[in-house]
Amino acid sequence: MNAQPPAYRPASLPEMPLPEWLVLAILSQQHAHGFAVAQLTASGGDLGRVWQIPKAVVYRAIGRLLDAGLIVPEGTEPGLGPQRTVYAATEDGRAAAEHWLHEPVEHVREIRSELLLKLALLNRAGVDPAGLLRAQRAVLEPLVGAIESRGAGSQGFDATLLAWRRANAVAALEFIDIITPAQPRQP
Repeated sequence: MNAQPPAYRPASLPEMPLPEWLVLAILSQQHAHGFAVAQLTASGGDLGRVWQIPKAVVYRAIGRLLDAGLIVPEGTEPGLGPQRTVYAATEDGRAAAEHWLHEPVEHVREIRSELLLKLALLNRAGVDPAGLLRAQRAVLEPLVGAIESRGAGSQGFDATLLAWRRANAVAALEFIDIITPAQPRQP
């Protein structure tokens, strides 16, 4: 499947921490109960190998997403144990999650958590990440240039800190280059 992001763009994305975005994105891709989401984000889970979210944080995120009107209960899942409420993203929740999934991260430090989660979620949905990767490169290139220009006259620990930041930003660009799908040549 090679789905493109929807044309709808919310005026502004809600301010939410990463666990809430992750839970919303999961529920926008598949209806699930909190325990199933917690299993995905646990240490052995498909998404937990990128970034782990404790079960209590998953359930707190579900409560906040319900309060925000971004998810709704769809029913309960029968079973021998306690009944589990199955949740699904609302239309606004799906649109917000889809928009968030295709937005580049603002800081190099968010590559390890947020960008990798977005890439994992896009992969789970069978969506080509090329647009996100191009947008991420466009964010990182000016950062590398700014760091390099500031580093020219730096001394002492400032030079050390700028060298660290430059090395991380350049490594992030190299990472993006490695995983960006090759563009077909135009005749």
